[in-house]
Amino acid sequence: MSRYSADTALLVIDVQNDFADPGGGLYVTGGEQAVAVVNAEVDDAQQAGATVFYTQDWHPASTPHFERDGGTWPVHCVQGTWGAELHPDLRVAGPVVRKGTGGEDGYSGFSVRDPVSGSEAATRLGALLDEAGARQVVVTGLAGDVCVKETALDAARLGYAVTVPLAATRFVTMAPGDDAAAIAEMRRAGVNVVPSDG
Repeated sequence: MSRYSADTALLVIDVQNDFADPGGGLYVTGGEQAVAVVNAEVDDAQQAGATVFYTQDWHPASTPHFERDGGTWPVHCVQGTWGAELHPDLRVAGPVVRKGTGGEDGYSGFSVRDPVSGSEAATRLGALLDEAGARQVVVTGLAGDVCVKETALDAARLGYAVTVPLAATRFVTMAPGDDAAAIAEMRRAGVNVVPSDG
């Protein structure tokens, strides 16, 4: 049975070269394998009349988000670089919402946070979902324990019914158990986390 209907939005999170290509700056193990699964979700969504939206990390060359500038992460998805481009095999069938464009942390597709002051601001994703009349969302992409998780949690907080099919994501797992902890956190928030064989 399809996950999709006219009031569903498929959110494709950060399927970019730096995450989904083994040569990327912050490669997520198996990330390239998720692309075909995500494409199948895009097909299902379109056939059911659902809308599809994409997010794209789009960082400046220097930002407190990066480890070299005092942050957490290796340099990745710098504006205008190969690493920031959406994966060439990804089927793009809707608007792309860029995040982190001013140097903010952009974990959730719905919001960005200044890494110094902690102040938050909304992206345009929420407004796009409102315009589409979405009441439920399916969250796919990279990575399951970072941006997919944060997008799913935000969507649940905003009142959407949220599904995360594990087959359509991969986990960066910076520390052992990050993947299991992320799944547990999403389930506690009411997210329907679908096992890879489900």
